[in-house]
Amino acid sequence: MKFTEYSYIRPNYVEIKSTMVNLFKALSQIENLDEQLVIIEKINSIRNNVDTMCNISQIRNSINTEDSFYDLEANYWDEHSPLFQELDSEFYKTILALKNIHALKKVLGEHFFNFMEFTLKSFSKDIIEDLQEENKESTKHMKLIASAKILFDGKERNLSGMTPFITSKNRVTRQRAQEAKYSFYMQNEDKFDEIYDNLVKIRDKMAKKLGYNNFVELGYVRMKRFDYNSEMVKNFRNQVVEQLVPLASSLYDRQKTRLGLDSLKYYDEKFEFESGNPTPKGNPEWIISEGQKMYHEMSPETTEFIDFMIDKELMDLTTKKGKAGGGYCTFIPDYSSPFIFSNFNGTSGDIDVLTHEAGHAFQVFSSFNSGAAKLPELLWPTYESAEIHSMSMEFFAWDWMENFFKEDTEKYFYSHLGDSIKFIPYGVLVDDFQHFVYETPTATPEERKLMWRELEKKYLPHKDYTENPLLERGGWWFQQSHIFQMPFYYIDYTLAQICALQFWKKMRENKKEAWADYLTLCTLGGTKSFLGLLKEANLKSPFDNNTVAEVVKPVSEFLNSIDDMKL
Repeated sequence: MKFTEYSYIRPNYVEIKSTMVNLFKALSQIENLDEQLVIIEKINSIRNNVDTMCNISQIRNSINTEDSFYDLEANYWDEHSPLFQELDSEFYKTILALKNIHALKKVLGEHFFNFMEFTLKSFSKDIIEDLQEENKESTKHMKLIASAKILFDGKERNLSGMTPFITSKNRVTRQRAQEAKYSFYMQNEDKFDEIYDNLVKIRDKMAKKLGYNNFVELGYVRMKRFDYNSEMVKNFRNQVVEQLVPLASSLYDRQKTRLGLDSLKYYDEKFEFESGNPTPKGNPEWIISEGQKMYHEMSPETTEFIDFMIDKELMDLTTKKGKAGGGYCTFIPDYSSPFIFSNFNGTSGDIDVLTHEAGHAFQVFSSFNSGAAKLPELLWPTYESAEIHSMSMEFFAWDWMENFFKEDTEKYFYSHLGDSIKFIPYGVLVDDFQHFVYETPTATPEERKLMWRELEKKYLPHKDYTENPLLERGGWWFQQSHIFQMPFYYIDYTLAQICALQFWKKMRENKKEAWADYLTLCTLGGTKSFLGLLKEANLKSPFDNNTVAEVVKPVSEFLNSIDDMKL
């Protein structure tokens, strides 16, 4: 059965609630461990079905935001997701109240119980309406992004469709393309400000209802950060300023020299080489075909995975009218299927999607099929751990990049590794900004933009926005959907990048060992916390004071070994 044939039936909340309440009652009255596990399995089967329907609906809605049926279903899920979340909460309360909880912990694992406790700390009936409002504002944001219709060179394009022009060899074209793109954000500045202001106030209200001082505290609980806190994250950000910002700044200086520019403007940043950025040498169908060959040669595990994805048509990769922006990977439990969504645009990013999102998909495919993740909560790791799989897969795929980039391969290596470094200061900037926002929920939209611009000067001192009033005022973050949709989900990428760069170093020293550690990490899924998974995969914690410096050294040496002026 292919994805287009997967059945979608809207779950009947009233019926499901009645069934679940009866199962919770039965569970609470049984003391035999085996009988308890049978009931837990029945409950999880229902929860998996709800998750399946929710994900199918969201995938189809994001593939075509103009589809009226799935537009209505999106409204249903905005309303009902918090109600199903309430049932999860009751399920967790029932388990935690059982007399033989220690016996259950031995079977289900300590990590699952930590997960339940954190979930209960982040939810109560009192915030259901607030969660519904948060969902509605997030949907408004997704629709606003998808509504972009930018007239450029005589053709209407969406935001993803502007990328080839933003990376054009012609500097005037790059500038015009960026101005056209940001005109959309400028025209809708009040809408972006209003949606975000509403989200901040809703989240702050929920945090205070739950007894937290602010949403920073609740945000960390919602993100299931079991073994680190905001002080450890702050220390990591400081390491980035000391160890990585100078290297990233030097890469921008090299780029300016390569391009023969007096100053690197904001519209030059995405253009790396005078000869043009590395691009895949074929169309989307060719890319997928080459990707299948790559995963066949990589390992038996990736062979099984990629054939499954292609045979069942579990990827929607090309940009088109009405399609939501960005890229993601999700999982459809009842069909044991990962799904990859993206917007190909003819740039090297298309290959990065095929490796990055496939890294997520390969992890969930592995943890599901290995049986390690016996519970829905343990299928995926927490976000910072999940990004290790995706970012590391980008590096494991290096041996096959010549198939995609031909004569541009060395150029790709330089820009890919350089971008990995340049990304980290940006990622911690997003995190620092979000701490300010939720520690100061009464800040005005203007104050938020001012703070963003100040933080850019700290983490990204090369930025030159003198020709763009919106960006000079601090409006760049409008285009970062995570800030709207998933608060505090961004430091995760930077922590994972430090781990992925450790894999990059490992694979250059001993590829067999590196792959074995990676497979272990994928198979474990979410059965352990972030630091617990790092230990199993023989990776050092990014929070250790020497880790960032140790990662930077070999990367810097590799980049310096390449004569980028000849690329």
